[in-house]
Amino acid sequence: MEKRTFKNIGKAISLLGFGLMRLPLKGESPGDIDYGPAEAMVDRAIEAGVNYFDTAWIYHAGQSEVFAGAALNRHPREKFNLATKLWVRALESADQAEREFGQQLEKCKVNSFDFYLLHNLGEDAWDIARKLRLYELFNKKKEQGLIGNLGFSFHGSPDHLERVAKEYDWDFAQIQVNYLDWDAINAARQYRILTERNIPVIVMEPVRGGALAKLPTKAAEILTDADPTASHSSWAVRYAASLPGVMTVLSGMSNMEQVEDNVKTMTGFRPLSDGERETLERAATAYRSSGFIPCTSCRYCTPCPSGVDIPGVFASYNRYRSELAGANPIAKMIFQMTYSSLVPSEQAHNCTSCEQCKTLCPQSIDIPRGMKEVADFAAE
Repeated sequence: MEKRTFKNIGKAISLLGFGLMRLPLKGESPGDIDYGPAEAMVDRAIEAGVNYFDTAWIYHAGQSEVFAGAALNRHPREKFNLATKLWVRALESADQAEREFGQQLEKCKVNSFDFYLLHNLGEDAWDIARKLRLYELFNKKKEQGLIGNLGFSFHGSPDHLERVAKEYDWDFAQIQVNYLDWDAINAARQYRILTERNIPVIVMEPVRGGALAKLPTKAAEILTDADPTASHSSWAVRYAASLPGVMTVLSGMSNMEQVEDNVKTMTGFRPLSDGERETLERAATAYRSSGFIPCTSCRYCTPCPSGVDIPGVFASYNRYRSELAGANPIAKMIFQMTYSSLVPSEQAHNCTSCEQCKTLCPQSIDIPRGMKEVADFAAE
């Protein structure tokens, strides 16, 4: 397994990181993690040399950290580095942050965190973090040995990222990087802002929540023609991992096949060639022309006050756009079948444009506008 070492981190971190955000489930509830196959995935990853595991307070409806404690502590502590995050937006006081940190240690069954992040420091969360002096609070815990490295995760504008990065002496930062968003959300500038300050980068959403694993037909054909043996996911993971300022690339793996594919990609890692970069640029152009709505199914927008299954609605519509890009004559019929699998109360026409979801979406999608687009199309 490829590993990288950065001066301020001082330890070798596997280039593949395991994101404990999209684990297999027993049922429909996001908190109902299927421990058997999920633990087997963790075991295989550790066996292959993966030593970075990422969770958060809110993942899997609060159950991801519990799973991390159960799954990882069956292994020697030196075999894994554990990262978790504090959900800043929900905090009302520094005392609450203190309590939740203690609960996180208990849930994860550890005495300290190797990496600790202030979660999603957008402008609202940034105001809360500064008001409550969270950096100072957790930097003190770092001095006490309860945290190894202190950083933050981020979805937002490059200008705001620059403010956050300059304010404190961060050990690392986590941003969204993939070959579509390099230009789409100016991930290129975000990456430069961090690397120019010698802040190691943790990459999240390298496969854009699975969207770059299930490409529109034209984009898929470009990658398959270039290398029939490589999965579309591996192209996306290699893109992020080829950046020298990246310490680890997180993959939110949901099954053993994904674990094996990622392990294969990062074992004897081969950076992208110039020709492969050109291939990905052509695939990205084809993707953008397909009319996809860039939802990653992160579910930060849920629950919707009106009961709409926002990720489910967008998934149905994106499936249609994919079929349409392949000139499939039954594309509309496929949309009808997938969309009708949602109960009527979860469908797009129930959106009231309250815009609560817009403030929560890390992709900055105009969700009400997207809901209207899908509702109008469904009505046709």
